[in-house]
Amino acid sequence: MKSPKTAIILGSGDRRPQLKDAIAQLRPTIKKYLKVVLEDFDFAEDLSEVDTDIAIVLGGDGSILRAAKKMGGHQRPVLGVNFGKLGFLADIQRENLDKALQCLTESEYRLVDHLMMQCQVYRDGKLLFDEIGLNEAAFLGGPPFQLQRFDLEVDGEYATTYSCDGLIIATPIGSTAHNLSAGGPILRKNLQAFVISPISPHTLTVRPVVDTADRVYRFTVREPNPSTSIVLDGQMLTNLTNEHCVTIQKAPHIFQLIEIAGKGYYRTLREKLGWRGALIDGKSTETN
Repeated sequence: MKSPKTAIILGSGDRRPQLKDAIAQLRPTIKKYLKVVLEDFDFAEDLSEVDTDIAIVLGGDGSILRAAKKMGGHQRPVLGVNFGKLGFLADIQRENLDKALQCLTESEYRLVDHLMMQCQVYRDGKLLFDEIGLNEAAFLGGPPFQLQRFDLEVDGEYATTYSCDGLIIATPIGSTAHNLSAGGPILRKNLQAFVISPISPHTLTVRPVVDTADRVYRFTVREPNPSTSIVLDGQMLTNLTNEHCVTIQKAPHIFQLIEIAGKGYYRTLREKLGWRGALIDGKSTETN
């Protein structure tokens, strides 16, 4: 694989004030290996128009989601440097940045393609929102917190009606986020599939479903609460009525994450999600 020559540096400086001080220390390291063509720490720029080989995102997974959204239809490979807590996507620790950049220049990395979703919201047949997401779309209720009923059609065929507090449809990347907290399965991150997980379903036999991403999923809500809403990657799109319908399908764009040699998928699961092995007499059985 070719070695990147140019980069943009991104981060949520508007949410992490300490980031602007940290970049002063990291900037010389980055410029030692790459030509920096743009720095944006407020996500104010139209990143879809910037010509660059890669994007270096400083922050947590939320910052990477913001970067993916701002790049829109012109996605570039992302190197995530962790300034957050978990850092499932932002896998490089700041003290290891120099080594990671050296691996990039020596082509000791690989690009992992990730599925993105296209979320379209209609009302009475009129398109209101057409957005791409990387993690998940969530149907969430609100006051007065009554049970919600969601109808699901797959490729135009009625599938089921969910009775639950809410509903999540997630990509493989999003499977380790809200979906995992709601009891959904972990999908290997390069699978071409979605997982649909009900939140606190009324019927205990209703369980998460994994299906191919090459389908169109259409959701409507019956008798919604006034604050029932559709949320995409943590950003509310709109409140929903029974006149709305939401379609989810595979986006035409691919998100690419830079994976440095030695940072495998199961290592990430083990280190980030606490898969440390069983405990015997108070001692971990984990091996390196």
